Amino acid sequence: MSKSQYVLTLSCKNRPGIVAAVSTYLFEHGADIREAQQFDDSETGKFFARIGFDLVGGQSLATVREGFAAIAAPFSLVWTLNDHTTPRRVLLMVSKFDHCLADLLYRWRIGELVMTPTAIVSNHPIENYAGLDLGGLPFHHLPITKDTKMEQEGQIWALVQETKSELVVLARYMQVLSDALAQKLNGKCINIHHSFLPGFKGAKPYHQAHTRGVKLIGATGHYVTADLDEGPIIDQDVERITHADTPDDLVRKGRDIERRVLAQAVRYHLEDRVILNGKKTVVFAS
Repeated sequence: MSKSQYVLTLSCKNRPGIVAAVSTYLFEHGADIREAQQFDDSETGKFFARIGFDLVGGQSLATVREGFAAIAAPFSLVWTLNDHTTPRRVLLMVSKFDHCLADLLYRWRIGELVMTPTAIVSNHPIENYAGLDLGGLPFHHLPITKDTKMEQEGQIWALVQETKSELVVLARYMQVLSDALAQKLNGKCINIHHSFLPGFKGAKPYHQAHTRGVKLIGATGHYVTADLDEGPIIDQDVERITHADTPDDLVRKGRDIERRVLAQAVRYHLEDRVILNGKKTVVFAS
């Protein structure tokens, strides 16, 4: 969990004076800085920072945000300033396999993921999740066919807007989003996939991997873009396997990796620890 009430993230072309200007401004507006991380990208010449702070002396976040624009302008800062006293609103999407959804809901219940789930969307009926405690969250069964894809995605986008969701998580939602919807959710939609891609695309990737005798399996949490499974990577993990592991063993171990990688990626996003850097990300891990 973030240690601070408010978090400022910024990126810009690197030049002298950025840290001095930002920290001086925050100090003058009653900020008590509790966290500060920065990164200079020598390849692109860009500067990235994440600053967590509390406010003392009666200043409001609105006042700090309004005045910060004058500091940001000379440096051409790309910045966000978010209130971490209010959990982010998150829409969860799932298909047949519910292990990632179950894990996210558990981490939410115990306070590990500070968020407000707004709804669960699935292309399968609610009976598919009879053994899972959905916590009374609104459930929307939105079936999809090749002919109804655009209509179904229109319903998804309407739900995002109606629920005021700030993040969409594809918790093993096994449908490819259209370019149009992916663009609308740019930087606000996280997906999980097995790291065999693009080497093992299509059906039964773990079985394909077993046939090829791979020695490592893994998973990747990333932002969704119009390019399938090619979005900026947030988190990854792997596990070593042996010749004795069966395809079912790979599937079982793969589920565990997918759960923890997706949860980590979501946590990093909720805590404003991820800053886009072109096709990559800067992740200020805690």
